[in-house]
Amino acid sequence: MAMAKQVSAILLLSILLISTMGYAQHALEFLVSIHDWVAELLTQIFSGGTAGEMTRKLIAILAVPVLIGLIPALLYWIVKRSWFPYFMQLVWIVWLVQAAALIVVFQTSS
Repeated sequence: MAMAKQVSAILLLSILLISTMGYAQHALEFLVSIHDWVAELLTQIFSGGTAGEMTRKLIAILAVPVLIGLIPALLYWIVKRSWFPYFMQLVWIVWLVQAAALIVVFQTSS
């Protein structure tokens, strides 16, 4: 029975994604542009060396999912006065989507 629910859920989500593909593409482009903006801001803080570049990239890839996860967490806090129970799951989902989008648009600088 649980398997049937999982199959139904993935079918419905797939149909939803297919019908809103344009919006999903804009959302991914927006996510990548936020990442690029944060990375650009961090170039003013970190040096251009290998360690500075790695630190800048690490903070940029971690900051966006945490900041996006904080939005519903803060709204939940305002309403319930307790911590959002699915904060880390949301951060992981956003991180995975962001990582996939960044891999797709990755270009070598050669």
